[in-house]
Amino acid sequence: MSLYDEGHTIAGWTGLGIAAVGGCAVGLGICADSLPLIVGGLALAAVSVPVTWVLHLSGWGKPPGLRPREQWPLRVRDAQAREGHAACVGCRPAGRERRAAETAAPVAPKGAGVPPLSPAE
Repeated sequence: MSLYDEGHTIAGWTGLGIAAVGGCAVGLGICADSLPLIVGGLALAAVSVPVTWVLHLSGWGKPPGLRPREQWPLRVRDAQAREGHAACVGCRPAGRERRAAETAAPVAPKGAGVPPLSPAE
C-alpha cells in the first residue's frame, strides 16, 4: 500500500457499487433487448455520481495526495471535509476548494526517506 492510499473510502466504494449495479443493468438490458432496463441502468449509474459527491463532502471521502497512516483505514472520517481539500475535484463545485498555498505542507519526493511498507517495495 502506498502513502497516497487513493480511493480507499466509503464514498469511493459506495459510488463504485452503485455504478457497477447500473452497468450490469445496462448490460442485461442490452442482452434482453429491454429499453426500460437500459434506461434504468443508465439512471442508476448516473445516480452514483451525486451519491459519491455527497458522501465525500460529508467526510466519507478523503483528499488526494499524502495522508498520515492513521487516516488510511476505510472507516476513518476526514476531519478536513468542511474546509475542503486543496486541488480536490469534488470540493471545487461545492465552493470548498482550498488553494495549495493555504495548505503549504512540504511534500517529499516519492520514496525519499520513506521506509518500505512491505518486503515487496
